[in-house]
Amino acid sequence: MRAVGLDEPFFVRSGRGAYLEDVDGRTYLDWVMSWGPLVFGHADPETVEAVTAAAQRGTSFGAPTEAEVEVAAEIADAVPSVEKVRLVSSGTEAAMSALRLARAFTSRDRIVKFAGCYHGHADALLASAGSGVATLGIPASPGVPTATTANTIVCPYNDVDSIAAAVAQYGEGLAAVIVEPVAGNMGVVPPADGFLETLRRLCDACGALLVFDEVITGFRVARGGAQELYGVTPDLTVLGKIVGGGLPLAAFGGRAEIMDRLAPRGDVYQAGTLSGNPLATAAGLAVLRRLRDDAVYDELERRGARLEAGLAPHARVQRVGAMATMFMTDGPVRDFDDAQACDTERYASLFRHLLERGIYVAPSQFEAMFISLAHGDEEIDRTIEAVADFDG
Repeated sequence: MRAVGLDEPFFVRSGRGAYLEDVDGRTYLDWVMSWGPLVFGHADPETVEAVTAAAQRGTSFGAPTEAEVEVAAEIADAVPSVEKVRLVSSGTEAAMSALRLARAFTSRDRIVKFAGCYHGHADALLASAGSGVATLGIPASPGVPTATTANTIVCPYNDVDSIAAAVAQYGEGLAAVIVEPVAGNMGVVPPADGFLETLRRLCDACGALLVFDEVITGFRVARGGAQELYGVTPDLTVLGKIVGGGLPLAAFGGRAEIMDRLAPRGDVYQAGTLSGNPLATAAGLAVLRRLRDDAVYDELERRGARLEAGLAPHARVQRVGAMATMFMTDGPVRDFDDAQACDTERYASLFRHLLERGIYVAPSQFEAMFISLAHGDEEIDRTIEAVADFDG
C-alpha cells in the first residue's frame, strides 16, 4: 500500500463473489481475488461445502488420503508435461523442490532464471525477482548469502540472444532453465513469438531441464496452463493458486523418470507434514473438477476480452486469458526493463482513485487483475467507467 501512496492496508472481514468487505463495513469490488486462485469467486458455495465436509472428517492426518490421489489425477489429466506429481503447501516450496530435483537429475548446479520472474522466496531464486521485490524497490533480499545465488544466472525475459549466449557459456553445467511462460510478476507479459520454443530447443541441446513456473498461469489461461496454450512442453511444471481452490496447496510434476528420483522411491529428499492437507485437497477438487468444462474458459475469455476492450483506450492493457495488467505506458511491455519504465506514480494515482470508488485492484504496477466467473458484465462495466473517469 505504501507503494501506491497509502500508509496502511484495509483489513478484510469477509468476501463473497466478486466483493470484499473490510472491518469498517466498506465493500470493494475485488480484482485481486487472493492473487489468482479464486476463479469462482470468494466463498464459492461448492468449495465451502467441500471444505466443511472435509473438516468434519478431520483436518490433518499425516498419512495418505484418497483425495491426494484424486488431485494428482486431475493435474496429470490436465497438464501436458505431468506424468507424476508431488503435492506441497506453497508455490515457493514447489519451485524450490523442482529445482533441487533438476539439479539431482542432471548432476549439475547452475540454473537460469529471467529478470522480473518470481518463483517464490527461496534464497537462490531471489536474484532479480519481480512482484513484491520490484514493488518495494528491493533489488535482492538481505540475508541471502552470495554463495547461494552464485549459480543463478539471470537473463532478460523474451530475449533469445541473451539466453542463447548464457547456454553457450554455461550449458555444460546448467541444470535447469526456469521461467514463467506468461510472466505475471512484472505485470502480465506474454512470451514473444518463438521465445518458449527457443528455450525448449536450447535445453534439449545442452541437457538442461526446462521448468515452467505455472503457479499463476496453471488452470487460469487454459486448463492445461500456458504449456497447453502455447504448445510447448517443459520437463517439470510448478503449480499453485487455482490448484488449491484458495487454500494452501501447490504441486510440482513432470516426466516419470525425473519424478522417480524423489524420496521415498529415489534419493532426492522432499517432505512436508501438511502437504496434501485434506482441507486443501477438498477445495482443490471442488474447483478442478469444474474446470474440465471448456465453457468455463470460453466465458472467462469473453469477460476478459470485454474488460480489455473497455480499458484499452485508457492504458496499455496486456492480457492472456483471465489475467490482465493496465500498464501506465504507451508502448508494449516485453520485459522487466519495460515494466520498470512505466509511470508508477500515475498507477498509484489510479489505484487511489479506484479504491475511493470501492474498486480494489493490485496495489502494484507489477501485478495482474484476475478475472473470475464472479465478475459479471455489471462489475466489468463499473470498472471501465471508473477508469475512464480517472483518465478524463
